[in-house]
Amino acid sequence: MIKAGIIGGTGYTGVELLRLLHNHPKVNVVAISSRSLNGKRVDSIFPSLAGQSDLIFSLPSDETLNTCDIIFFATPHGVAMKGAGAFIEKGIKVIDLGADFRITDSDEWSKWYGLEHTQPSLLKSAIYGLPETNRKKIKDAMLIANPGCYPTAIQLALKPLIDNQLIDLSNIVADCKSGVSGAGRTANQAMLLCETSESLKPYGVGGHRHLPEIKQELALLAGKEVKLVFVPHLVPMIRGMQATIYVDLLDADTDVMPFFVHAYSDEQFVTILADGIYPETRSVKSSNFCQISVQKIPNSNKLVIMSVIDNLVKGASGQAIQNMNIMFNMDEGLGLEQIGLLP
Repeated sequence: MIKAGIIGGTGYTGVELLRLLHNHPKVNVVAISSRSLNGKRVDSIFPSLAGQSDLIFSLPSDETLNTCDIIFFATPHGVAMKGAGAFIEKGIKVIDLGADFRITDSDEWSKWYGLEHTQPSLLKSAIYGLPETNRKKIKDAMLIANPGCYPTAIQLALKPLIDNQLIDLSNIVADCKSGVSGAGRTANQAMLLCETSESLKPYGVGGHRHLPEIKQELALLAGKEVKLVFVPHLVPMIRGMQATIYVDLLDADTDVMPFFVHAYSDEQFVTILADGIYPETRSVKSSNFCQISVQKIPNSNKLVIMSVIDNLVKGASGQAIQNMNIMFNMDEGLGLEQIGLLP
């Protein structure tokens, strides 16, 4: 059995990791840390785990973490940067679900996250953990930068088009919506029920922290700069993410569907929907799947790509487990077999 530890187990991604890993046939979670909940039983804080887990929250200094095969950091930015190196030196693999290693330029990272990046060598060695684009590198990695939720939905939607040079890279618009859980579990007036219910609002229009990550990874796919307008919105639901992306085809007569089908024919967690069927967030709720559909706008070169994921699973904890499975040469689907919940 692979021994796993979780640092930062009190947020939504932390408890989602616990939920998924407890169903993994080859993983045993042996430690979970929280400074604020040190000494408390996990199931006393998360009753959904009653009868499933007898773990007790410990401090991040708990020596049990040093006996693990893999450590998941489900922490705010700046934490994994400080702690990951010590585990890697011991031969322990690390997956950071935060943002500390996603942006390869340390100055650019500091600009968006307001902190000095103090581990440039780790930053250089980190592998960006989107399996559908980086599987070979993930397999041999010691440190994985787990992608953000918006970047995951957008990259999967655009990959077949960029790989096959089908679109104008100077004019891409991504109009995205996310459930409230994407904002985390900390107390925040703007995230209260009365503030978010029956309301939809854009945010980060002038620049969202995921923007440099998206542009960086799309540029790597394209081999040159990609110009992107990215506008996220908060919608009154708990979990789920939808990206509607508008692009210009270089050839208005191109049938793009075969390119999408071919790109993801061997991908377990990406589903291309048939013509005229549009994805819904409820269809992937609590699952690690991404569903994508495409729609050509008649009498134009405009193409609309629609992509949905669960922001806490494929957009965070599920993708982290998918990465772990690759790192330990296991079937990518282990522990991630759940299909979307309906209703």
